Amino acid sequence: MIDIDRLQKQSGIIGNSEAITEVIEMIAQVGPIDISVLVTGESGVGKEMVAKALHSVSRRANMELVTVNSGAIPEGIIESELFGHKKGAYTGAESDRKGYFESAHKGTIFLDEIGETPLETQVKLLRVLESGEFMRVGDSKTLYSDVRVIAATNKDLGDIVKRGEFRQDLYYRLKTVTINIPALRHRIEDLSFLVERFALEFTRNNDIAYRGFMPESIRLMKQYDWPGNVRELKNFVEKIIVLEKGERITQEMIEYHLEPVLPVTEFNRQLPVILDRSPERAERELILRQLLLLRQDVEDIKEMMTTELQYPKNDIRYLPDISARDDMKISNHTNNLIKSEAIGEFKIEEINKEAIERTLKYFNNNRRAAAQALGMSERTLYRKITEFGLEPKIKRK
Repeated sequence: MIDIDRLQKQSGIIGNSEAITEVIEMIAQVGPIDISVLVTGESGVGKEMVAKALHSVSRRANMELVTVNSGAIPEGIIESELFGHKKGAYTGAESDRKGYFESAHKGTIFLDEIGETPLETQVKLLRVLESGEFMRVGDSKTLYSDVRVIAATNKDLGDIVKRGEFRQDLYYRLKTVTINIPALRHRIEDLSFLVERFALEFTRNNDIAYRGFMPESIRLMKQYDWPGNVRELKNFVEKIIVLEKGERITQEMIEYHLEPVLPVTEFNRQLPVILDRSPERAERELILRQLLLLRQDVEDIKEMMTTELQYPKNDIRYLPDISARDDMKISNHTNNLIKSEAIGEFKIEEINKEAIERTLKYFNNNRRAAAQALGMSERTLYRKITEFGLEPKIKRK
């Protein structure tokens, strides 16, 4: 059995939110099994760290982990980089050269930004994934590589497949197991831990005095969406420490340095939040806001109808009860416009159920899209669906 806490410390994955805990548990479960893994998530969430963690707990941990950024390799030479080439295969090929797959033999290869791979190269990738066989560019000899493949993308490969820009057979072969890393805004409770780690590492490595972040400055940072995710947060923490010369970081400093990084849009100086959010998120927030307002209205009506209200003696707008005291209270026997028993209770669980039900309907029961829109993991969404009885016939696997 793999020690989850030890794995998290060794991998450097920071956070104790439910979303990150699920990622760590998935790494521990899948890592030792020799199977291809697709790591998904927005740019800057830490996909390479997950790949390294998977390799570290695998049976290939003592062998090499070869990292390849598919999007950074020009289309004309990507096959030579991946599979190697024979001497004289093209102009400049003065000697035989091993490719990444050959170098990663018995180890792991991490194909970052797999969605950028040309269609012609995808055919050869599929072959090496299924049989381990490949040929160097300009050679007719078939070579074999025993390698585990971990791929990563910040795109929706399913949409790319529909557009004909990614092979469907390769997509299904890669997504045998998928690990989705949540965006920072979906695990904002981890922000304080990330800030502290980044600040301590940066100040220690650069011999800079560090006096910490004020609590209100952390609270303010949690109100920003961080579209660049953990990478953006790390760069921001390092920048503000340098520019503020080791001073303790205050709310005013955060406001001053955070505003320039926002896109040109409506901006509230008290709350540095991007307001041009996605339609899905805007609708979700609108639903929740309206439900909360409805709950408050119901509570106000109940209190107004069931409480003995006091009114001035000479206010002719209210008719006193003949048995009323001198302070002219409204009688409890007066017929209410809305009966108390018809109002009922409005609980948080009902709000959650309504939000999940509407979000699932909006995304045509696409649970992954609904989970992302609601800011929760798919596992949590499955549990809520079962708990609220939204789809009683569907059981969580």
